[in-house]
Amino acid sequence: MRSMSVRAPRVALIGSALLATVALAGCETMGSVASPRQYAVLETDTTGATSTNIASLSEVVQRNPNDAAAYNTRGAAYARAGQFNEAIADFTKAVSIDPNSGSAYNNRALAYRQTGRNDAALQDFGKAISADPNYGPAYIGRANVLRAQGDLDGALSDLNVAIRLMPESAEAYHARGLVRQKQGQNTQAIADFDAAIDRNPFVSAPYAARGQSLIATNQFDKAIEDYNAALNVNNKDATSWAYRGLAYEKSNRRKEAMENYQRAAGIDPNNAVAKQGLSRVQGGVGSLFN
Repeated sequence: MRSMSVRAPRVALIGSALLATVALAGCETMGSVASPRQYAVLETDTTGATSTNIASLSEVVQRNPNDAAAYNTRGAAYARAGQFNEAIADFTKAVSIDPNSGSAYNNRALAYRQTGRNDAALQDFGKAISADPNYGPAYIGRANVLRAQGDLDGALSDLNVAIRLMPESAEAYHARGLVRQKQGQNTQAIADFDAAIDRNPFVSAPYAARGQSLIATNQFDKAIEDYNAALNVNNKDATSWAYRGLAYEKSNRRKEAMENYQRAAGIDPNNAVAKQGLSRVQGGVGSLFN
């Protein structure tokens, strides 16, 4: 397996949200019919710590009812807990107090995305950028919406700005790789995924994304290595199992391909890559190479 960077992931404090909502950023997996849209969201808190934190933050809000940062921070805590309507209400209060808070607009946009309100998110990302043209996370967020809407040139432009402002952002490089992948520029996409992994080697999405571009460029063994890494982080990702199956199938290792397709189908029976792959390797529609 290729040597993997051990550079520690870099994390920056973005505004007063203290990273809580930064983890909501639209760092989606590849635009494949086989996978639902996925966001890099924090796992649901089962310890009760989030509820305790919200209670203490509510006390801060009560003592400081005109403090935009207090609402912004509590809104981030609500978002971590999956209470997006409450989060949106707090971010709305924050921007009513401080209309120049790029952080609050950006946080509300991320919460809007989680509730499927992409048009509202797009407006708020724009407001965040207007409030602070150097606020990198808003460019990443807006680019993810633009990519989802098919505006690849607009997304690429935003991500170039984000990378200039935040050259150590793994998320920015990952997002740009996804845009280039959609544009069919797989060699450039691989370079961006390399940069994302170099900055944060401990998340699965860039490995899985790079794996697709490696398959597209006929680098099947390297793709398998990437899916090994992705599944080592998250072994319940049906899409990674399915694409590792595809890489095995394309390298003529049908037994391994079938095992991976079966594993993917067991997790997600509707996974299109797995269903089509099983049909091929079981003889339903002939070989992938015919």
